[in-house]
Amino acid sequence: MRVTAANSPRLTLAALMASRPGYRPRLIYHAHPGRRHGGRNRDRRKGLTEADYARLLDAAHRQLGGPIVGAWDNCTHVSAAMRKIIADRPWLTVFRLPPYAHELNPVELVWAHLKRPLANLTKHNITELTAPVKTRLRRMQHRPDLLEGFLASPGLDLRPFV
Repeated sequence: MRVTAANSPRLTLAALMASRPGYRPRLIYHAHPGRRHGGRNRDRRKGLTEADYARLLDAAHRQLGGPIVGAWDNCTHVSAAMRKIIADRPWLTVFRLPPYAHELNPVELVWAHLKRPLANLTKHNITELTAPVKTRLRRMQHRPDLLEGFLASPGLDLRPFV
């Protein structure tokens, strides 16, 4: 997801939600302040790279302390580099969601919940934009009922295999 400030600096976000029986759900995210669209500093990348997604997955694996089974949207994350990143992690199993099926991805509900209160805020630089975004994400991390609702909304069966 991308969020922009008034003069176009971008903040690119990636997140994953984790659920484990008997534990509260987890929201793990990475925020990357990108360069301004069409701005100077063209050597600074606009968004997240495959390496950023790999770091997010590795951090989630360390925090969760076990294997990860993920449902991944089909709109991005389908490059050969991403397939290699997934293949190189034996603790990671990924199921791909159908294209244009955002309603099956619980993280889309995180983005919708995050963006709603930001709609009327005017931020002039990336620092002013990053602070409220990270604050709202941290607040979501401490609301297990909200995260459980996001996970339940798509109607996916999250029970462990028997």
